[in-house]
Amino acid sequence: MRLQASAIALATAISFSQPAYAQDEAEMREAIAQMRAQMAEMAARIDSLESDLAEAEAQAQAANTAAAAASEAAAAANETAAAAKSSAPKVSWKGAPKFEGEGGWSFKPRGRLQYDAGTTSAPSSTGRSDGFGNEVRRARLGVEGDIPGGFGYKFELDFAGNSTEITDAILTYKDGPVKVAVGQHNNFQGLEELTSSRFISFMERAAFTDAFDFERRVGASLQYHKGDVLVQGGLFTDNIDDLSNKNWSADGRVVFMPKMGGTQLHMGGSIHYTDYEAGTSLRYRQRPFVHFTGERFINTGHFAADSELGLGVEAAAISGPFHAAAEGYWQKASRPAGLSDPTFFGGYAEVGYFLTGGDKRGYKGGTFDRVKPANPVGKGGMGAVQVNLRYDYLDLNDADIIGGKQNGYGVSLIWTPTAYTRFMMNYGKMSYDDAVYPTGSGDTSYSVDSFGVRAQVDF
Repeated sequence: MRLQASAIALATAISFSQPAYAQDEAEMREAIAQMRAQMAEMAARIDSLESDLAEAEAQAQAANTAAAAASEAAAAANETAAAAKSSAPKVSWKGAPKFEGEGGWSFKPRGRLQYDAGTTSAPSSTGRSDGFGNEVRRARLGVEGDIPGGFGYKFELDFAGNSTEITDAILTYKDGPVKVAVGQHNNFQGLEELTSSRFISFMERAAFTDAFDFERRVGASLQYHKGDVLVQGGLFTDNIDDLSNKNWSADGRVVFMPKMGGTQLHMGGSIHYTDYEAGTSLRYRQRPFVHFTGERFINTGHFAADSELGLGVEAAAISGPFHAAAEGYWQKASRPAGLSDPTFFGGYAEVGYFLTGGDKRGYKGGTFDRVKPANPVGKGGMGAVQVNLRYDYLDLNDADIIGGKQNGYGVSLIWTPTAYTRFMMNYGKMSYDDAVYPTGSGDTSYSVDSFGVRAQVDF
């Protein structure tokens, strides 16, 4: 019984365990199937992510390549811009634009315009014309600049007087203190002559400079300028408008120009010699203080000459608003056929003073230079105002030639609103002895009064 009961219990347990085991196996299979599905889905997702990653890496690589190309293009553009900037001319302003390029090239237009008007008054019985006169004294246009290698150039034309004349036509070479010039340019006959007409203290230069026919000539010159010493010399033919002829000349000038404290000093001397071709005649004469009249009250008339020799001395000082200057010049003419050789003399002395504070007369390289107002018009000031007094002497009497004597007394008032504009007012009283035009009573000693005004602009 006991055995039978055990058998029955075992059989019952077996019968109950068979369905439970079958149920667990089915659930396991279902779980495994779900896991496989999930793994397949994960694998598919991984494949998708790998594809997206590859695509992103490709896009990043393309972006990097494009960025590198853009950087190279920007660098190239910067180099091109830098090259363009370095090759572009530099532009500055000195009355007119000055263009400076690579290697030492430069170019600047230049010019000046001077319009004069005024009156002259001479004894009516001399029969000479007087009264109102006016003219375009100078109307010049030109260019100047530098050429690589130390070379330079200047070319200028003057259109005043209903004609066109070449004033300057120069090629220069500069190496340190040495400067060589070839072409039409000033020779070296003193401070007054070499100071530009833009910067002189009266409307006209001292009488002797015009009377002795100082002018630009074609030639070659050498200049040495170092420190306080200036030495100039050259060989010349004639003015470019008078070529061709056999005339030639030699000129030299030495200047010592030290500064003592705030005072600029100037001391110098010059020598001039001209040899004329056979048959040449000279004539020394001068207008009464202004140029717009054609009358000359002192005049040697024409006389034959083989050569001329000139000797000049010059001195000046600038101290703050005050300046003083003086020159003397002896001109000896050698005549043919045993005729006596006359020696004529001219000179001047002047003083000047600026009435406006902070202004003074300019000086550079052995000549007077531009006045630059401390308080110009347009910048809250009234410009520079200067007054000048001058004594101007000329003696054209010597040997058997009676050309007359001049004792001139002049005063000028100059207003310089800006560095490149100028207005002048001059009065001069010319006292003559042995004038070439006698009065009705035969008197050759009398005075001529001149008054003039000038408007000037230059660049």
